[in-house]
Amino acid sequence: MTGTTDERPTPRRSTRFRLTVLGCTAVPLCFAGWLGWQALAGGGSPAATGTSASPPPAAPPPATTGPGTAPASTGAGPSPSSTASGGARPLTGRTVLLDPGHNSNNVNHTAEINRLVDIGNARKECDTTGTETDAGYTEAAYTLDVSHRARAILEARGAKVVFTHDGDREYGPCIDERAKIGNEAHADAAVSVHGDGAPASVSGFHVIMPAKVTAGAADTSAIVDPSHRLGVTLRDGFKAATGEPYADYIGEQGLDTRSDLGGLNLSKVPKVFIECGNMRNSGDAQRMTDPQWRQLAAQGIADALTAYLTTPAG
Repeated sequence: MTGTTDERPTPRRSTRFRLTVLGCTAVPLCFAGWLGWQALAGGGSPAATGTSASPPPAAPPPATTGPGTAPASTGAGPSPSSTASGGARPLTGRTVLLDPGHNSNNVNHTAEINRLVDIGNARKECDTTGTETDAGYTEAAYTLDVSHRARAILEARGAKVVFTHDGDREYGPCIDERAKIGNEAHADAAVSVHGDGAPASVSGFHVIMPAKVTAGAADTSAIVDPSHRLGVTLRDGFKAATGEPYADYIGEQGLDTRSDLGGLNLSKVPKVFIECGNMRNSGDAQRMTDPQWRQLAAQGIADALTAYLTTPAG
């Protein structure tokens, strides 16, 4: 299986766009009010075997004790309507789009996913099969599982969470439809969850943000700046929760900006992609197939979205 996102990337320039990285201390400050949060661990989910193992939809987030620390079971956690602040649900009235990359059924629908769709400045394949670990744990299974876990946390905080798919489609959806779903939901923020398929010798995670593209149906002018803020916040939150290092093979301090991804080009709402690790690397693969680490990954994504949506820009 090939493809590191829902789209086959075009060749990258040798000289990368250098990003001005915002203050990396913002996320820990944003989470100060959450220190009392206790919840059930994701360890009850079965180990990865190539199929998505998702926690019960109402499961609240786990407590974490530091980067890379697996959550420990603490018994009954808070109800979805309560938080450590005494019942406030900080994301009430907010809509979040979660886009689980790929679809486990894509491999059985190659003709459909190879169909070209318009992304504004080019035409790209509808979708790809995604990658997998050497042991056969697929990117599609990983992304759906982590998205389920993140949804449970975000809904407990009051958010309305929209999925582009929930493992219930024959294939896809296509990259243009993924963007359309977020647009029609009027999402306040959107995150596309992925695992990379880079060479086995490299490792780490990175966040992909939209470049300014104005061509055909694509116009990212209004979302470039808020997407950059979302990207930096997600980068910091994911690292804080998981301890995963920045990718040592792409991006600038865990950040990359691209103009060749239809899911970003066609978005009208702030949106980023996260490549949570390199599934072809043995160390990253070991972590990504661990249900407890996947809970940490979901926690990092949910915490970053919470910080982005509750912290004024500027």
